[in-house]
Amino acid sequence: MTVAEQVAYLFILAIPIASIAWTVTHEEVFREPREFCKQRSEACRKLIERKFFYLFTCEYCFSHYVTVVFLIITRFKLLYGDWRGYLISLFALVWVANVYMNIYARVRLDIKRERVEIAAQEKAVSEGEAVAAQADGARRG
Repeated sequence: MTVAEQVAYLFILAIPIASIAWTVTHEEVFREPREFCKQRSEACRKLIERKFFYLFTCEYCFSHYVTVVFLIITRFKLLYGDWRGYLISLFALVWVANVYMNIYARVRLDIKRERVEIAAQEKAVSEGEAVAAQADGARRG
């Protein structure tokens, strides 16, 4: 593969890695297992157990494990054709996937903020209409 093809693969492979890592660590569908893992990561006595359960609550940590699975499946190597290519691929994919997740988190935050602002404006308009209706009723009454 040429370097350009490798870079294209890097940015494309990071998309499903980011998607899986984000979904498991943030979305509602995995809330119960994530809460269980969070509780276990805080309550376990052994360090290794706490760290094992913690990795399911942190998108950055979890993305490393998802990336390892993707590297096993795809055998993607970046820049070098031997083990060094896997090592570089691992950290490059994790980095790009986390950039994607940060962008996604920022977009979601902006959308949520816009929804809250719209709801506040709608509430202010409906309260203004109610006040106007009361004032109109008081003038007629």
